[in-house]
Amino acid sequence: MATAVDLSTAGIHVGYAIEATAGTKPTAFTDLPNPKSIPDFNPETGTYDVTSLNDTVWKRYIDGLKDPGGAIAITFGMTQVFLDMWETICDEYDTANVTNKRMWLEFYHPRLEKAFFFTCVPARMGWAASDVDNAWDTSVSVTPTGEIGWDDPIVPTESSEEP
Repeated sequence: MATAVDLSTAGIHVGYAIEATAGTKPTAFTDLPNPKSIPDFNPETGTYDVTSLNDTVWKRYIDGLKDPGGAIAITFGMTQVFLDMWETICDEYDTANVTNKRMWLEFYHPRLEKAFFFTCVPARMGWAASDVDNAWDTSVSVTPTGEIGWDDPIVPTESSEEP
């Protein structure tokens, strides 16, 4: 039975996968090492005004499209392993995209009964901000393309290389 105690962010993983079959969510995800920050990803629902000339007190609205807000930036610890891994992911996506296969991301928390999934397009990394006497983090950008929502979790497995 689920508990009502608030969760911490400890233990969250970010996993990725490229479809083996176009249009089908993968059944295995690879863990991206050392995630530091995931932005809020609560799509805003647009509204359409359907107020009639007959209405005299209140305006009326209907739900429109959900807007995830465009590209999102996910922050990771910067390492050569992560840089190499992200370049490989972008190369894999470019190859898969030719045959209409998509990339998926998963936000996984070990104490939730569901994980959050979405399809996306990864953007290649640029240079991360650098400050004196700080850990060096980088953000990678992905553009959500659909299939957004909660589903049964798939525990991301570690890649063969360590960060």
